[in-house]
Amino acid sequence: MPLRRRLWNMKAAPVALLFLVLAALAAPPQSPEASHVGVVYFWKAKPGKLEEYNKYIREFAEPIDEEARRGGAFLSVTTYVSNRPDAPWTHMRVFLLKDRAQLQGLSAALDAAKLRFHPDEAQRAQKDAYAATLRDFVSQEEVEILH
Repeated sequence: MPLRRRLWNMKAAPVALLFLVLAALAAPPQSPEASHVGVVYFWKAKPGKLEEYNKYIREFAEPIDEEARRGGAFLSVTTYVSNRPDAPWTHMRVFLLKDRAQLQGLSAALDAAKLRFHPDEAQRAQKDAYAATLRDFVSQEEVEILH
């Protein structure tokens, strides 16, 4: 592949990812008054821990998320993984919520689901400590979805 085309593809990848995120957050309009919101968490896997962090998300975080979703905490969650070595984040977790009220209760609902799913305090503390060895928090963004 010519160098010029490869460079264009490298520059186009972040833009394409942004469009994927926006498409994931978009939902069919329910009414002119309805608007959805999202919260996006950015995490950076520690060097050499990408696959291990992926496994942690699948085996520990996703079941808790599903418990919270079933309890009405949010509409959906999608995790995106960047394999670009120089990316500022490796994992972007996008939660889609129906409104700001649901957004305000998200953290508490996730904590409650974690408690229901893992009632043993020592086990939760151990998992939290383990997670800290796998990744660093980068940022959190609240977004409004325009219909």
